Amino acid sequence: GMQRQALIILALSTRPDYLLLDEIFDGLDPVIRQLVKRLLAEEVGVRGASVVIASHNLRELEDVCDHIGLMHRGGILLERELDELKLGIHKVQAAFLPAKGREDFSALDLVSFEARGSLVSLVARGDRDQIVETLERMSPVFLEALPLTLEEVFISEMEVAGYDLENI
Repeated sequence: GMQRQALIILALSTRPDYLLLDEIFDGLDPVIRQLVKRLLAEEVGVRGASVVIASHNLRELEDVCDHIGLMHRGGILLERELDELKLGIHKVQAAFLPAKGREDFSALDLVSFEARGSLVSLVARGDRDQIVETLERMSPVFLEALPLTLEEVFISEMEVAGYDLENI
C-alpha cells in the first residue's frame, strides 16, 4: 500500500497531461482511496489532464469515471459515456402470483432473467417507463425498478457477446 501511494504521488508530481493507471486502487486503504479519487478529479477538473484507468474493480470505477470501455478477448466490446450506458438498460424486480416464467416476458428485450418462485429479477433493454408499464399490465404483487451497477452492465454485455457465465 505504501509503495502504491508513493508511485501515485510520484506520477501526479510530474503534472502529466495523460495518466495511464492500472489497478490504481489495489492495496490502498479506504481513506487513501478517497484522497486518490479527489486528486484525480482535480487533475482532470483543474488541469484538464486525461486519466485512463484499467481495472477489474468496476464498483470503484463507477465513482470516478465518466466514460467506460469494456474489453473482451483483446478488443473493445463497447465504449460509452457511463450515464448513456446505464440509460438503455434497466433492472427490475417483481413478484407475481401465480409465478411466471421467462416466456411470459416475451414483450421485453430481456438481457437476463431469473425466477425464484414468484420473485422475478430481470434486466431489459429499452425505455424504463415502457418496461415498467409492460410489467404493471401483468398485475405484479410487487414491482421495483433498481439502479444498475456498472458490474451488472458489464456482465449483461458479456452475456450478449456470448460469454457463458455458467461454464467458467
